[in-house]
Amino acid sequence: MSETLKVEQSSASDAPLEGGPVLKREMGFWSSFSLAFAFMSPIIGLYAVFALALTAAGPSFWWGMLVVLACQCLVALVLAELASRWPVAGGVCLWSRSLLGHTYSWYAGWAYIWTLVITVAAVSYGGSTFLASFLGWENPSSLTKVLLGAVILAISTIANSAGRRWLSLFVTISIICEVIASLGVGLVLIIFYRKNSLSTIFESFSSPSDSSAYIFGPFLAAVAIIGWSFVGFESAGAIAEEVRSPERKVPRAIITSLITVASVITFSALALLLAIPDLKAAVSGADPDPISTTLTTHFGVGISRPLLILIVLGFIAGVVALQAAVSRAIFAFARIDALPAAKTLRRLSKSDSLPINAVLVSAVASMLILAISASQVYGALISFATVGFYIAFAFPVVAALIVRLKGEWKQGPFSLGKFGLVINVAAVLWLGFEIINIAWPRMTDGPWYQNYSVIIIFVLLGISGYVLEKKLRKKSSSLI
Repeated sequence: MSETLKVEQSSASDAPLEGGPVLKREMGFWSSFSLAFAFMSPIIGLYAVFALALTAAGPSFWWGMLVVLACQCLVALVLAELASRWPVAGGVCLWSRSLLGHTYSWYAGWAYIWTLVITVAAVSYGGSTFLASFLGWENPSSLTKVLLGAVILAISTIANSAGRRWLSLFVTISIICEVIASLGVGLVLIIFYRKNSLSTIFESFSSPSDSSAYIFGPFLAAVAIIGWSFVGFESAGAIAEEVRSPERKVPRAIITSLITVASVITFSALALLLAIPDLKAAVSGADPDPISTTLTTHFGVGISRPLLILIVLGFIAGVVALQAAVSRAIFAFARIDALPAAKTLRRLSKSDSLPINAVLVSAVASMLILAISASQVYGALISFATVGFYIAFAFPVVAALIVRLKGEWKQGPFSLGKFGLVINVAAVLWLGFEIINIAWPRMTDGPWYQNYSVIIIFVLLGISGYVLEKKLRKKSSSLI
């Protein structure tokens, strides 16, 4: 296999790397899109935030989905430009390196890799609840959830190691299941089982009487929660090096996956809001699982088992896509000697040129985090996983703005043209706002370490990253 990195790109693009093992270009637009679709996962995005956002802001939280979607489109457009110029493995990490250099990008990669690793553990643990229900295990213990989460993670690791064709096939089948379980169920609910009027989405029930107090209180809290659902579109760029003619296909996959998945989640959320049998009980928290209650009420217990299969497959597909993205990020960093044991981590399998070692390392790291999921520390890790995506996005988006302001920006095959600067500025402002919004300590009744968990973990990862980066830089200098 050639040791020279050859990136298929236009003359307007700048290759960020000059050498290293090369991933095979065996995927097309559909593979890139489907991986991002599975990463975002309508099932995970909907089930993870619906009850929380409904309790936080009432039915009018639904408008927060439109706000987050519109603002995330700004980010997607900027990242699509970067993917067009640098269609190589690593995505967020390597885009940052190409714009502002190695040290800047190292912290982008450090934040992104840990965010993905933590999210893999979180989604595996979340899927374990539905897997337990499918197996007929009521009220599973924390240990049982951890073990079932480990099973989901093991299936994902096998799927990511079996070959790109098997990975694409698995993700495609899972997408079909996701569409049935989210869009299909939503259509049936909104057509045949409407219990509440459309005006419901303008109500908050327990919100402050002052509209401004509601917007800057419960509504912003809902926007912070919803932020978890509309991330993952950037993963289409993480596998750009494995896509044929990626300069145009990958940007299209990034934008299309965000709009498609967000639209499905938004529609399904509306259908559920209009079909909930006891909306006030759901808003107050008296009904802790309004989705299950709604489905059981309208479809009966008999339909729950087939739906559970679809939901479990959706969670597995999400873990597969997440692990694929983090393994490519690890491989990309190892290829430029930016991680310990880089030589091992950048090694590819002989048959399919897959970063198997990176896949296994990501699995082990996620398994360790999964093992502590029964403790209070896990809640803090989940909070960081949400804000971690926005912090990781901020690195390349801010870097792109700096390069634009210096007058050094070069257009790729996909370009925003004269609107590039305006969209870039707006994307930076949105990311800064959402990072603060998510990290804001709102749990006034909880322990201080939970209330400030995002900030604490961010500082700890920042310090550990600083120490490791210094050691790697010193080691690199000693070899020159």
